[in-house]
Amino acid sequence: MHNMRTILAMGACYFLFAILLNSVGTVILQAINTFGVSKAQAASLEGFKDIPIAIVSFLVASFIPRIGYKIALLGGLSLVTFMCLVTPMVGNFWALKALFAAVGCAFAIVKVSVYALIGQVTDSTKSHSSLLNTIEGIFMVGVLSGYWVFAAFLSEDISSNNWLNVYYLLAGLSAVTLLLVWFAKIEKSTLKTPSSSSASSDFIAMLRLTYQPLVLVFIISAFLYVLIEQGVGTWLPTFNNQVLNLPVDVSVQLSSIFAASLAIGRLAAGQILKKVDWYIFLNICLIGMAILVLLTLPMTKNLPQNAVTSVFDAPLAAYLMPLIGLLMAPIYPVINSIMLSSLEKHRHAAMTGLIVVFSALGGTTGSLITGFVFEYMSGQHAFYMSLIPMGIIVFTLFLFKKRAQQVACSSAV
Repeated sequence: MHNMRTILAMGACYFLFAILLNSVGTVILQAINTFGVSKAQAASLEGFKDIPIAIVSFLVASFIPRIGYKIALLGGLSLVTFMCLVTPMVGNFWALKALFAAVGCAFAIVKVSVYALIGQVTDSTKSHSSLLNTIEGIFMVGVLSGYWVFAAFLSEDISSNNWLNVYYLLAGLSAVTLLLVWFAKIEKSTLKTPSSSSASSDFIAMLRLTYQPLVLVFIISAFLYVLIEQGVGTWLPTFNNQVLNLPVDVSVQLSSIFAASLAIGRLAAGQILKKVDWYIFLNICLIGMAILVLLTLPMTKNLPQNAVTSVFDAPLAAYLMPLIGLLMAPIYPVINSIMLSSLEKHRHAAMTGLIVVFSALGGTTGSLITGFVFEYMSGQHAFYMSLIPMGIIVFTLFLFKKRAQQVACSSAV
């Protein structure tokens, strides 16, 4: 019963932050229309979100277990609730930057806490992988919901900032999540750590993790994966609007297919991986992603100028491009689970800190590169660029598998 309360609280946190974090694509499109900023300026919102995630994760990951996961979660949720209330009152581009910075700081705390708690409420590699995939699946359901929640607040007057009222709703959702965490049975970590352990030594130990070959290869893989996911996911609404010439609300609604694909992909992967080797499966996914990009992008050229009033009037390419999420979905949870399962549980918070740091850096890099290419070349060129990190991940996964096997063999001795 206590574990179920904890799992419910973790799921609620992830659902909330899925909406907030992945709204950046919709907000970028709205910032361009409402506040008249350039694509390059709008792309900075990704940095305001991801750089605080990286910095806070780096600084506090080893400290959170000492103050307690519950206190950490309550602090992060309180900050988000406050900023969601303030943002529509201020109603300018800088308010959005401040909001995403606050969301980034809070999510760093939430993700480190949730990943560490997963290790506490599970007792085997399989149950760990299953719960992690479930939590990440809930995250994707939140992302999917977010597109429709924001779309409901959009109007035909693209210069109006009434869409900012969505943050009052999100403030209410954040307050409910805060209550779930408050009533959850979340204890401070009781895992054994070295007797000489201190806040400074824990921080140094987190840095030393990067010297392990398995961790280094994992970090590169995670960085490149998030670079692709955020590059596509963040700019898909703008791609639909400016390349496929779809209305703003339709552009956002169709982008939800990407989130739905990620959710379905992650939930389905949990079942497929029971029968298929993870390395073979992920390589099939990467090859499929590349094929889909190469088949879909040529279809976005010379489209007929038909009036589009709903999602049913959109061209085929608007439905095909988001399906890349179905194929990329399993990659991130699988490599995270393998990495965490190879470490002692008292190292999970520190390792999660590194995961969050390099995922955030990958997300910012992906969004900035995509935005820059989109601005100065074209949307098609921007999405073609995703083929480069896909090819590199194929190589890093090979190295990751070899290192993971070596670590497993040495642990068995």
